[in-house]
Amino acid sequence: MDDYTPQLPDEDDLFEHHAFTVDKGQTPLRIDKYLMNFIENATRNKIQDAAKDGSIYVNGTPVKSNYKVKPNDNIRVLFAHPPHENLLVGEDIPLDVVYEDDALLVVNKPAGMVVHPGHGNYSGTLINGLIHRFENLPNNSSERPGLVHRIDKDTSGLLVIAKTEEAMAHLSLQFAKKTSEREYVALVWGNVAEDEGTVEGNIGRHPKNRLQNTVFLDDEAEKGKPAVTHYKVIERLGYVTLLSCKLETGRTHQIRVHMKHIGHTLFNDERYGGDKILKGTTFTKYKQFVDNCFKVLPRQALHAKTLGFVHPTTQEFMRFDSPVPEDIEACIEKWRGYSKAQREE
Repeated sequence: MDDYTPQLPDEDDLFEHHAFTVDKGQTPLRIDKYLMNFIENATRNKIQDAAKDGSIYVNGTPVKSNYKVKPNDNIRVLFAHPPHENLLVGEDIPLDVVYEDDALLVVNKPAGMVVHPGHGNYSGTLINGLIHRFENLPNNSSERPGLVHRIDKDTSGLLVIAKTEEAMAHLSLQFAKKTSEREYVALVWGNVAEDEGTVEGNIGRHPKNRLQNTVFLDDEAEKGKPAVTHYKVIERLGYVTLLSCKLETGRTHQIRVHMKHIGHTLFNDERYGGDKILKGTTFTKYKQFVDNCFKVLPRQALHAKTLGFVHPTTQEFMRFDSPVPEDIEACIEKWRGYSKAQREE
């Protein structure tokens, strides 16, 4: 699922806002370097310019870019770009519509398409394409027209879009009550020990890197929201494993975070470290092979393959299935070949 960045209230609508509280274990660090880890698509020059303009506040006071953050500092950043809510412009973007009726449509989103406008992505999103095609789509609780759920930019697969208020309410309730069906195909690093299993662990923002989420357990569980992922091995390919992952909940980056938590980071998941060799040999030939796999699949190996829900009007249960995209399939085939060659040696 895509990230939401909290908006500060009661500020000038001409600005884009970020708010952070520094972790209590943070060592002193220049604020421009600190913010590079927390604001996606922000260059150091952009952050320094904001500081020069007096647009970076710590505990309510403007600071320079050389200010060193301290534990529990409250940071607010105001950039000179309007919030994305005011930038919803329809664009004639081709959509792969799997199903459509008067109440809803199901879209197969390609990898690389952002679901809704946000920081650094103000055009070319699924929302831009939807509002070009449809008038008066209902807003969800976060004012996103038509959106019932989300998937990440570089995750491909199925999404259901509500076309009416009734459909929005009905479908949103199914996702909230965990009665919808969502199955993903994922290629992960390592040989997953069990043929099937369940990962449970509250998910919330990583305390040191706000571009990531992490699992909080035991005494820290209240820092996250409950999340449950069920997985089953589809195929073992030596140093990687192909999995089916079914979501019981729908937290941001849930599968990516849960798989990393159990030691099986998604293959080529740059944000969570899967774009490095995490399992295998030290041979140069193997490194070249993995690099070739990364080139074939230049994104995390995750596809939202199956989507099921009760139709809000007919009350019929509907299930949709989408084929695994060519880039993931090509990567899998490479690993099949490598794994077979290893077994024959």
